[in-house]
Amino acid sequence: AAGQEARQAARFWTAERMAAARPLDALRQARPTLPSAAAAASSSKGTLFQGTRLVGTFFGSDGPRGTTWHCTGSVIDTKARNIVLTAAHCARNMKGDYVFVPKFVKGAAPDRQPYGIFHIKRIFIDPRYVPDRGSSTTKKAASDLDTAFARVSANQWGKSLQDAVGGGLTFTRPAGYTHRGVTVVGYPSHRHNTAGRAVKCTVPTTQLRGYRQLSMTCGGYYGGVSGSPWITDYKDDARTGHVIGNLGGYNGGGNDANVDYVSYATAFGADAAYLLGRAVADQAPPADLPAYRGLSGSLPGGAGRWRKAALMASGEYTGDRHGDLLVVWTDGGVTLHPGDGKGGFGAEKRLRPANSTWTHARTVTGGTFADGRRAGLLVRWSDGEVTLYPQPGPSGLGREIRLAAPGSVWKNAAQFTAGAFRADGGTGLLVRWADGGLSLYPKVGTGGLGPGTRLLPAGDAWTKAALLTGGDFGGTAAGDLLVRWADGALDTYADVSAAGPGTPSRVRGPNNLWKQARVLTAGAFRHDGRADDLVVRWSNGETTLYADTGTKALGTEYTLVHPGT
Repeated sequence: AAGQEARQAARFWTAERMAAARPLDALRQARPTLPSAAAAASSSKGTLFQGTRLVGTFFGSDGPRGTTWHCTGSVIDTKARNIVLTAAHCARNMKGDYVFVPKFVKGAAPDRQPYGIFHIKRIFIDPRYVPDRGSSTTKKAASDLDTAFARVSANQWGKSLQDAVGGGLTFTRPAGYTHRGVTVVGYPSHRHNTAGRAVKCTVPTTQLRGYRQLSMTCGGYYGGVSGSPWITDYKDDARTGHVIGNLGGYNGGGNDANVDYVSYATAFGADAAYLLGRAVADQAPPADLPAYRGLSGSLPGGAGRWRKAALMASGEYTGDRHGDLLVVWTDGGVTLHPGDGKGGFGAEKRLRPANSTWTHARTVTGGTFADGRRAGLLVRWSDGEVTLYPQPGPSGLGREIRLAAPGSVWKNAAQFTAGAFRADGGTGLLVRWADGGLSLYPKVGTGGLGPGTRLLPAGDAWTKAALLTGGDFGGTAAGDLLVRWADGALDTYADVSAAGPGTPSRVRGPNNLWKQARVLTAGAFRHDGRADDLVVRWSNGETTLYADTGTKALGTEYTLVHPGT
């Protein structure tokens, strides 16, 4: 019957046992004898208060010295209506019977708690979160994954978690690391909080350099606050709000000096979103998730720099058989980012310094237009000239061959992209003209552009194709096309050939998010060698890779450049 587990737990968890419970997580138990400069400069100190309905704490019976008062959790709004957010390093220690108590009141028995108690049924942790030996936390890149979710049973009165508390926090991926005011609510340990109250603090946040984590400075966040939600629109006892991370991450959410006034939090991204989806579906995450890279292997520079990435092309430019990324910047500079075959990138190679000539490049694409395995770079300039760089590489762009003269009809080529569009699997060039027509040029090479075949006549429909790129999204080694339309919709066209633009499939309907995609290219950036890894540069400079994108769905998302950096 609903609530049976909670009723059984309530017979054990007397008011005295909860009051006597001690913290299992020892995060930041000690304070330094002298305040640091950061502490002296910050006047923020957490305020102890009665708590809020969407945040609570955990109790367990498996501590080394009896019952434990353990970490902080918060209610997440989901269709399952029974999901609690906390930190992975907290959840890993929940080995026995644990309960979650929203808005905990010290001295009150379970039936006197405002919303009852909720028995933990199942815990969901990213299997790639692996603590350091002899510790429950880590300082490695995997600390970015210090997020966990728990499914709970109904309370002792048979109510689901969300029904009992009357709402839940909205899981939200932050737009960046810098926020003017984020409120962090948690339950400090007994040693520093004999009244058993919650603490709250509203402060600005920054990035923990080198990690996908938030940082704040506020006093009073001792052991017990691990898992605390970081809420952007907090109001006391509200039934809603947006949570962008949880206290945890590097060293369990605290710095190396073990001070209570500096705290870190995992910033929610694709990994946390995936984990939440598994929790809602009540399915354990698979053990063979792709290795987590953290920010290592990402593209150099922050979002401010990558907002100036005007054009991108993909191809095998270094001779190591891995897909590489070539970027043309708004200042006319050109850089090469060698791929490592695992979705990451090595040290940047400068092919052209900032210059006036390359500010006139209007569309570029990479493909094997010349003999050999190495990709070439095709460029259409603002005056209608088209040139080919047959074999650019780490040492430079190499020689340039003119394929169309200035003033040519190619001035009307709004976009083009290379792909395996030929019947023999060779590289062809698909062109979208300014009038909405589509053409295929199957014999582009050092000798010229060759004759073209008109696939679609001029028309309004394709004038709304904002971005396009060729790739192998169907897994057939035939050339496919991905299009981002002006309304944000995404479509793929499988098996593009001289016979037509291929079979369309809808990947995303019209939406505001993909309207913000500014540059995209598809390449073989991962080990399987297929050109199905989609790189997208967004309007805010964030740059992401969708690995193994298909004809009907985007692939797994990896952040190459984080927003707000």
